[in-house]
Amino acid sequence: MPINLKKYAAIDIGSNAVRLFIADIIEHDGPTQFKKSELVRVPIRLGADSFLNQEISKTNIKRLIDAMKAFRLLMNVNGVTVYKACATSAMREASNAAIVVQKVLDQANIQIDIIDGQTEAKIIAATDLNEILDAKKVYLYVDVGGGSTEFSIFEGSKKILSKSFKIGTVRLINDKVSKGTWDALKIWIKTHTKPYKALTLLGSGGNINKLFKMSNKKPLSVLNLSYLEHKLEEFSELSYEERILELGLKPDRADVILPATHLFLKAMKWSNAKALLVPKIGLSDGIVKSIYAKTIEGQTLK
Repeated sequence: MPINLKKYAAIDIGSNAVRLFIADIIEHDGPTQFKKSELVRVPIRLGADSFLNQEISKTNIKRLIDAMKAFRLLMNVNGVTVYKACATSAMREASNAAIVVQKVLDQANIQIDIIDGQTEAKIIAATDLNEILDAKKVYLYVDVGGGSTEFSIFEGSKKILSKSFKIGTVRLINDKVSKGTWDALKIWIKTHTKPYKALTLLGSGGNINKLFKMSNKKPLSVLNLSYLEHKLEEFSELSYEERILELGLKPDRADVILPATHLFLKAMKWSNAKALLVPKIGLSDGIVKSIYAKTIEGQTLK
């Protein structure tokens, strides 16, 4: 059976880290297949700059440029033909974002697009959720990032509505989320999930992926409320250093996993969700599939 192989790449410039995702796209007589080829994550915490000082520091601009240079080399050696680099909350709120974007373009030859929360949610929804979701069930999709969290309600695989809130793990550890923002989120979740019974939470992001991995459950098994409560208590009783040494967490995960767990717990309680499903999809997957579907424009790698 003849096949046509393409390689696309997505660069996700988040508030807690920067990621390069390279995918093999296999076209054949059946449905097109998307397979992970490479995933590289660099812990550049742009959100700590943006949310505290309203601009990206010179140090992190240099680190970002170096990362983009490395990503470009990795895309070249992997034979990537098309890529898309998207920056989210931290860059959206940085006063010098336009300067940073231009410097990256000039020095690393990578074009960065700064996307808003609604666009971010739309791209994430472009992933193959329809292969995972039960047409008879209702889901609250929660994608926790460093600077913002995207919430979407799905009836089966059909998205009903979505909203982005400025509640993220990097904001939370820096005490940059107001009570008013928490209250607005609580009202939104309760209002829009009230009509549904037996709702399931869909969790996305590095922290929930790590929490799921720590559960030692099989893929697409569900987590329950008591598991999250247990992990939150465990994280709270350990210091930052102990979470690194005893739990084996990476330094840039050991601090943010606690507020992320807290946020998922609140979402479960406010929506009365009975279970939490972790499909391990995110912005990078959505970028690749959106480029392929031509719903967003990719950049040709020259």
